[in-house]
Amino acid sequence: MTLRIFLTTAFALISFSVAAQTCRLDIGGKDVKSIIEVFQLRETQVVLLDSLRTELSEETGRLEVQIEELLAKHPQSTEEELVQLADKYKVLQQRLLAASYESDKTLLSAFNAKQYQRYLELCRAALRMPIEVTPMVYGDSSDPEQH
Repeated sequence: MTLRIFLTTAFALISFSVAAQTCRLDIGGKDVKSIIEVFQLRETQVVLLDSLRTELSEETGRLEVQIEELLAKHPQSTEEELVQLADKYKVLQQRLLAASYESDKTLLSAFNAKQYQRYLELCRAALRMPIEVTPMVYGDSSDPEQH
């Protein structure tokens, strides 16, 4: 049991250290209001954000169940079994990270040039690598480039 906790913690830290280098919006996090306020999201962007959060929550929920089942059911008696467990766990962790990355990328793709520039500035200040997208060009009068 202690070995399982150790492995889970070790894998989480390794995955986090790799993911921490990318500048994430944390769409699945608890403080979504900050995203809305910092980037001054338009109404259509807020709707997209809500949709992405729902999809991400469902996907991470499914993956977390798979992780729990893996940790509960996978044999852990030998070093070989632990290596197999680690490999399977890493695949599921990568799927979690990929789902989060794709949600962030989708929302960033809906940013206008000024919103995306703000994102780039925040990433530079945090010493993180930004997710590269082409900002959306809004041709309507409701976007006076104040966002």
